[in-house]
Amino acid sequence: MILDVGGHRAYVYTGGKAFDPARPAIVFVHGAQHDHSVWALQTRYFAHHGFGVLAVDLPGHGRSDGPARRDIGALADWLIDVLDAAGAPRAIFAGHSMGSLVALDAAARYPERTAGLALVATAAPMTVSDALLDAAREREPQAIGMVNQWSHSTIAAKPSSPAPGFWLQGMNQRLMERIGALGEAQLFHTDFSACNAYTDSLERAASVRCPVCVLSGKRDVMTPPRAARPLVDALRKAGASVRTIELEGGHALMSEEPDAVLDALFSFALACAKPA
Repeated sequence: MILDVGGHRAYVYTGGKAFDPARPAIVFVHGAQHDHSVWALQTRYFAHHGFGVLAVDLPGHGRSDGPARRDIGALADWLIDVLDAAGAPRAIFAGHSMGSLVALDAAARYPERTAGLALVATAAPMTVSDALLDAAREREPQAIGMVNQWSHSTIAAKPSSPAPGFWLQGMNQRLMERIGALGEAQLFHTDFSACNAYTDSLERAASVRCPVCVLSGKRDVMTPPRAARPLVDALRKAGASVRTIELEGGHALMSEEPDAVLDALFSFALACAKPA
């Protein structure tokens, strides 16, 4: 579905069913150098089981017009504009990696628009090494290779849809290459810089009042479970109800542990909003 957001085209995947604003809405937010497709399994299930799905391509990513936003707060504001364009009064926000920061910021600053918050492979702060920032700016293919290797916990993960030629690492690498080719120059660096510069996670956590679910991968070397603990502590200190779950995979949880991620998110969403 194409929405008009501030005079620019914004693409949202609706999971194979037309978006119905009368249903409880859930917004899926991808991470750096990705698009809506990383949520393929989860979005289709939600859409066919009572929820209105909006899986976004962030500005300058995939099918959404640029320019890419250069800070997390601007991306959170854009998410609310997407809700307005879709006619959804409120939603559950589910974000992966960079997308988790965007979802957190939106939930904290727009509590009246937020029914729940799911953070997948998150960290506070989400710092990016100088070496990776430099590679993303000057040697993007190298940066893609580095992140692709670090995102997966094994070279032989069992796929959720076994078929000849199904290769998780290869699929992820080609996706990042495609997003880089379609988007503006140095998009990977723009995304990583936004993550690295975002120092508001713990402050924003103090303003979150909705239920929260935090999913971490036990073998995630990019945002390990321990990196989410300060955020979990800050959310609980502020009075938010927080559910934490550690899965067996690495950073690419939606592809390495697709069923477990779906089960966790769907049970959480049911607790947040009764679907139609």
